[in-house]
Amino acid sequence: MTPLLQVEDLRVGYGKIEAVKGISFTVKAGQIVTLIGTNGAGKTTTLRTLSGLIRPTAGRILFDGRPLGDIPAHKVVALGLAHSPEGRHIFPQLTIEQNLQLGAYLRKNTAAIARDKKRAYALFPILGERRRQAAGTLSGGEQQMLAMARAMMSQPKLLMLDEPSMGLSPIMMQTIMSTIQELKSQGTTILLVEQNAQAALSLADQAHVMEVGRVVLSGTGQALLHNQSVRKTYLGED
Repeated sequence: MTPLLQVEDLRVGYGKIEAVKGISFTVKAGQIVTLIGTNGAGKTTTLRTLSGLIRPTAGRILFDGRPLGDIPAHKVVALGLAHSPEGRHIFPQLTIEQNLQLGAYLRKNTAAIARDKKRAYALFPILGERRRQAAGTLSGGEQQMLAMARAMMSQPKLLMLDEPSMGLSPIMMQTIMSTIQELKSQGTTILLVEQNAQAALSLADQAHVMEVGRVVLSGTGQALLHNQSVRKTYLGED
């Protein structure tokens, strides 16, 4: 089966600095694939490039068999690739309901949009209870729920999540990770960038370790979770 996403020898630079140095990986439909690594490894840059926010300097990106190289971000979303960014970037002055509506701005079928809002509120009941509340008044964890729900409103074939547990309490982090698992069980394909290597590898079908712009290790989530080098470097074990 052809992968939903194919990344081949991807290179991305900021001026003379090369942030991503020829990485390759694939994501198959129905999988959770994770990228782990320290700050500055190139993980966020990779997601921003896949979503059309940054232009690659070399390499090839194929999404659902179609090259993405020069396609602008709004058209990438229309093709079915949604990005829940690091830092959430919700619209704080708008209500939860309005934020979700903006996630569906490319869609025309009002009945389907209403159905997907109900799905979002089923996944995140607190959002449904507060749907008329300004998004900026939510806690960090609730804002993360909203960012994920807003991305889902575009009906993505592939959902990219950048640091969904950042700054969250352990209980809220577990809620977010459980929701990611639930999204997978419902058929959503996910590319996950996550500092919490333990949580990410526990969820992932496939995983890739990035260091200074390169993929240095790949394998199943469970294989890397039990890899001694990974455990020492990313899980804090001696």
